[in-house]
Formats: sequence, C-alpha cells, structure tokens
Amino acid sequence: MKKTNILVIGVVIAMLITSCQSPSSPGERKWQSFSGDKRIEQRVDSVLKLMTLEEKLGQMTQFSANQSITGPVMPDNFKPYLLKGLIGSIFNATSVQGIRAFQQIAVDSTRLGIPILFGQDVIHGYKTIFPIPLAEACSWDLEMMRRTAEIAAVEAASDGINWTFAPMVDIARDARWGRVMEGAGEDPYLGSQIAKARVQGFQGGSDWKSLAEANTLLACGKHFAAYGAAESGRDYNTAELSEHTLRNVYLPPYQAALEAGVGTFMASFNDVNGVPATGSRWLMTDILRNEWGFNGFVVSDYTGVNELVPHGVAADEKQAAELAVNAGVDMDMTGATYIKYLAESVKEGRVSERTIDNAVRSILEMKFLLGLFDDPYRYLNEDRARANTMTPEFMETAREAVASSVVLLKNEGNVLPIQKESGKILALVGPLM
Repeated sequence: MKKTNILVIGVVIAMLITSCQSPSSPGERKWQSFSGDKRIEQRVDSVLKLMTLEEKLGQMTQFSANQSITGPVMPDNFKPYLLKGLIGSIFNATSVQGIRAFQQIAVDSTRLGIPILFGQDVIHGYKTIFPIPLAEACSWDLEMMRRTAEIAAVEAASDGINWTFAPMVDIARDARWGRVMEGAGEDPYLGSQIAKARVQGFQGGSDWKSLAEANTLLACGKHFAAYGAAESGRDYNTAELSEHTLRNVYLPPYQAALEAGVGTFMASFNDVNGVPATGSRWLMTDILRNEWGFNGFVVSDYTGVNELVPHGVAADEKQAAELAVNAGVDMDMTGATYIKYLAESVKEGRVSERTIDNAVRSILEMKFLLGLFDDPYRYLNEDRARANTMTPEFMETAREAVASSVVLLKNEGNVLPIQKESGKILALVGPLM
C-alpha cells in the first residue's frame, strides 16, 4: 500500500510538470543560434530538413563505448544504431585508432554521414596531470588555471576528443560531499572567476570562432544546478535551499561560464526543492535560456533521464524522456531513452517536433563550429598526438601548478608566523574569520 501511494504521488507530480510544459505552451522556446552566424544557421537547416524523426532523435542520443569507465557500465551494443546514423555522440571512446573507426562508420556508412561528437571527462589534465581543481583553486592563479585547461585541451584534442565534461563549477560548502575536489570550493566569486578561466582554456577563448581550432575542446559547465548543495554531503541527494541562496551562492559560477562562452551545460542528478533538475523547465529553459540567454545545448548526466523514474516524477522511462526533453535537456547521456521512446511521444502529441528540431539544431551547430562537417577526422592524427603529449613544456607547467597549489597543513620548519619584516602579504579568507 505504501509503495502504491508513493507511485501515485509521483505520477501526479509528473502530470503537473508535464501540464506546465506541453507542446502548445506559450513558453516553448524559440531556437536561437549560438554563433549568430547566418551561414552556419543555413548549413544547419540544410541538414535538418533532410533528416527523419528517428535520425533527429539519434543526434540527441549519446552512447558509451565503455573504454574508460566513469559510471555504471551500460551495454555497449550500440553498433546497430551507429550503422543507421542514429548516434549523435559517443562517450568514453579512447585512442585515435578507436575513435577513427567509429567516425568512419558514421561518415561513410550512414545515409546522411553526420559526424559524431566524442566526449570525455577531461577534468584536471589528459595525459599530463595537473592538481585537482580544488587544489588549483587554492593558488588563486587564474592564468595558471586557464593554461592547465588549455594544455588538457591540446592533449585531448590530439587524441580524438572534441568535447570535455568540464569544468565542474558547483559550489560546495559541505566537506562530506564526495565530489568537492572537482570544483573550486565554497566561494561564489572565486568559483565564478575560475569557471571563466577554465572555459576559456578549454575552448581557446570566449569567441565561438576559437572552437574551429583543432587544439581546443567544447566545454561543458556542470552540474546545473546546485549539485554541490546536496543535503548532508550525500551525492545525488536533494538540495533544499531558498531561491535567494540558489541565485546568490550556487548559480553565479554557471552564469560566469556562460559569459565566458561555454557551449554546453550538463543537467545535474539532484532535485532542487523537490523537482529533479533534469526534469526542471524552470532551470533548463526559464533561467538558463530565457533569462540568461544560453544558446548552446544541454546534456543530461550519466543516465540522468532514466533516473527520473526512481526520483518518483516519471512512471516509466518514456515519461522520463518526455519530461526531460520538454524541460530543455537536448541530449540523453547513455540512457537511450530519447531514441527508444520519443518518436512515439511526438506522434501522441506529448512532445512537439519543434522541440526536437530545436535540440537537434543546437547539436548540429556545435558540430559545424568544431569543423566536423568540413573534416570529420581533424582531431585524429597520430603524429600530432605523439607530438602534443607530455611535452617538457607541459610537464614544467604541471610542476609550477603543483607548487602554486600547495596548502600548509602542518607548520614544520616554522613557516608560520610570517614576520612583518618579510614583506609578505597574507590573505585570511573564509566564513570563520
């Protein structure tokens, strides 16, 4: 009886969410180009008009190659989708040779030959490893952080990767949370400045034209929103906070990433005040797109769409897919809910094809900006990979980053107290000062 009541409540909540974001809703967003370049918009539309509904849903789908495990191992039997041109992105594929094999099938063996976007968690270095982001934040050296992100982009892009799921810009104020080390700590201002530096490092600057360079990566601000506000520091846990706290503490770094030109955002696993972020139109569309003017695309976290079911707001994966796409999540990471269910949802009128087209346009535009339509193999060069990996310059930068990030934990050698006559300046920062 208790389980039945919970299910009924969850379905009612889902119906309420759905009723607020139906295809006929006046709040449905109008697509806006990320670049504002009319020539690119025309190229996007020229591809879109050739696509079937199934091919569009394929572009909104990311599968994992499982060659680098960063989450639950999902079935890697995606080859039938690949052969039909029904994959927009592949996660966790490694090596120039492996990525080339996937790309060649997509380009040469499918009806439209749309290239694939290859994503990877490039967090604090690729082959050359830098301090964790929390440690780098302790340096307060924004140029150093921009540079380490730039080097990571050079190495990853040389190895076939063109999209990184970084930077993580979540503010964290509970040291018990298991992902504190991926972010910049507790301060919204410092976190915002670091978000800008890392986005510019990965993408080569704030101008979208820098994405055309073969040594840059498309960046992804994550996890939108308030993932670091998890109650009791428990990962995936709910975040209960006032809108004042949300907007003044947790949202500023995401907005800073947007101002720096970030091309994508990742929806967070958690719920915010009872509504899962992946199904929250208020977060994904009202704030991110309509209020802030974001025109890139949003990807779910790893099976984040599927997890709307255990969140209790969707009765099944089909309804989860409807909630997520209507909220404004453009790509489903590894869950395959969009490709499996949304064609039927469109036919039933539960999702409009305009919503699908908006998502696909944003994904295709990024592929054009990255130069993948002009040269799908531009990131795949073994000689460049060898030349751009763990160079003496990169290793020296890593050593400098380590030195800059050192934090005194034990006062050995009488480092403290600092004598006035030393001429050094000491900043005391934190809520307990």
